[in-house]
Amino acid sequence: MQKIIEALKNNGIVLMPTDTTFGLSALAFEPEAFTKLRGIKKRDPKKTFLLLVASEAQLQRLVNVSDLAWDIMDYSEKPVTLIYDDILEVPDYLLSPEGSIGIRLTRDQNLIKIIQKVGQPLLSTSANLSGQASPKQFEEISEEIKKGVDYIAAEAPLFTPKYESSSIISLSKTGEIKVLRA
Repeated sequence: MQKIIEALKNNGIVLMPTDTTFGLSALAFEPEAFTKLRGIKKRDPKKTFLLLVASEAQLQRLVNVSDLAWDIMDYSEKPVTLIYDDILEVPDYLLSPEGSIGIRLTRDQNLIKIIQKVGQPLLSTSANLSGQASPKQFEEISEEIKKGVDYIAAEAPLFTPKYESSSIISLSKTGEIKVLRA
């Protein structure tokens, strides 16, 4: 875990298991890391990355969290990413063109420890080039991705994802709810 933290603190991109699948992670509040991650992923500039947070308090510093959002997080059986548009403290470069951001409150203990040790949320995205399927096994991760990252977590080759992805639900401050991915 120490090597993951060192790589992240040096604005590096880490390929590691997440609470869903193989992920590419970087420090959220470092524009250099954001740009680097976008390049590795070959991501359209109009598409954003989600944030992983370690605690309810960390989430509440970033966005206004409705009672409905808490209920969805509490009752969801699989990891759920919520799209918020009632932003409190998120750098503009992390927001979508519509001014929203996807955030997942992780329950994964390793991710929680990493986020706590780096002192900020993580940018997170699946470990594939944009437009390609998420890998189900380490061997399916492209060599281009593996060569582009700064560190590959030791446990990554042995990891078996529980989920292909998280559920994604958009919650507007006006009360509108849209399930974008179940």
